[in-house]
Amino acid sequence: MTPTLIGIVALGGLLGLIALGIPIAVALLAVGAIGLVVMGGPIFAETQLLLNIIDQGTNFAFIAIPLYLLMGQIVFQTGLATDMYDCIYKWLGRLPGGLAIASVVASAGFGAVSGGSATSVATIGPMCMPEMRRFKYDGSLGAGAIASAGTLGILIPPSIFMVAYGLWTETSIGALFLAGIVPGLIMTAAFSVLILVRCTLNPALGPVGESFPIGEKIRSLGKLLPIVAIFLLIIGGIYGGVFDPTEAAAIGVVGVLVVAAVMGRLNWPALQRSLVGATRTSMMIFLVVFGGHVIARFLVLTEVTSNLVNAISAYELSSTVLIICFTLMYIVLGMVLDIWAMLILTIPFVFPVIVAHGIDAVWFGIYIIIMCELAAITPPVGLNVYIMARVAPEVPINKIFRGVLPFFLTALAVLTLLTVFPGIVTWLPQQAMR
Repeated sequence: MTPTLIGIVALGGLLGLIALGIPIAVALLAVGAIGLVVMGGPIFAETQLLLNIIDQGTNFAFIAIPLYLLMGQIVFQTGLATDMYDCIYKWLGRLPGGLAIASVVASAGFGAVSGGSATSVATIGPMCMPEMRRFKYDGSLGAGAIASAGTLGILIPPSIFMVAYGLWTETSIGALFLAGIVPGLIMTAAFSVLILVRCTLNPALGPVGESFPIGEKIRSLGKLLPIVAIFLLIIGGIYGGVFDPTEAAAIGVVGVLVVAAVMGRLNWPALQRSLVGATRTSMMIFLVVFGGHVIARFLVLTEVTSNLVNAISAYELSSTVLIICFTLMYIVLGMVLDIWAMLILTIPFVFPVIVAHGIDAVWFGIYIIIMCELAAITPPVGLNVYIMARVAPEVPINKIFRGVLPFFLTALAVLTLLTVFPGIVTWLPQQAMR
């Protein structure tokens, strides 16, 4: 059996294990380890596994992942996220579909200090849905909006997926963070406009919410300051070259702790829940990353990646056609794989092709993050939808999937805009480099 055929068989076995419900990290490590044994023998495989654990376990940049997760957990556990939503709700609630728009903006705000998608849905959903029920919002629109808006958490920096992509591809994480700001704002605005237009045309979908005096609205802005200050501290420090993204994560955690302590909300139970939540998610991510590197080393030996690059290059596709093909591929993969599995399985193959075609690695990083957004709401696997179904059990899951469809199409429209005008993504990182 040729090395390439061994690689193809191994990938088929990996997909089979995932389909059987084996955790992605376990499947990656098992297939990668067995593949290394087949290619080089037990001693070679053992050496590669140890080297991988040492290389990745001592990578300073990896510290950013648990720290950003901890920052988001503290924001949630100390009620800072609730304050932020309260302010946004007071200002936007009177618009047609205002409660749904507030959930989109609040998700974007929470994403600026959390770095995750599922966490955003689990945090914003319980705050928004009771008000939507009170004002008799259409369940499909409300639940679909929150599930879709949760994806903004991985596009607006800091993002743990950007950190992972940067580590896997040796792309500047700071540049990725800066590149995600403008597309994140555009996506937030696009989702909000979509809701506004739909609810203006059909007010029954999202009736206007409660009215508040202007004085109360202005006073509520104070509740927004902690989140804004932490975001500006992180991004401003990276943009100004004061600290790198990993250092920014530590500074962000300290900033959140100081704010929560000053507000009298920092206590041991909240801190304990934050530490436990961040630790559990971090361990899952680390195992997936370790497994991804193991199987990547195995695939290099099989020459599957190089053969794929050569095969695609032989067709002489333009960059635009190539991106269209990848988009269709990721939409299909998003139907059967979760986000981490999709990234791990495709980056070793896709990234060399991107480099060979001269496509900017930072731009492609934002592109692949948006495709991860779509995977989070694509049936039948879309994790955000299932989390939303637990938050709003009165809305059938098929109605939630139907509710996310307009947002799915809107995200594709934004992706098309970024493909036609790539400078939207790359302008801010280029300015920072200058």
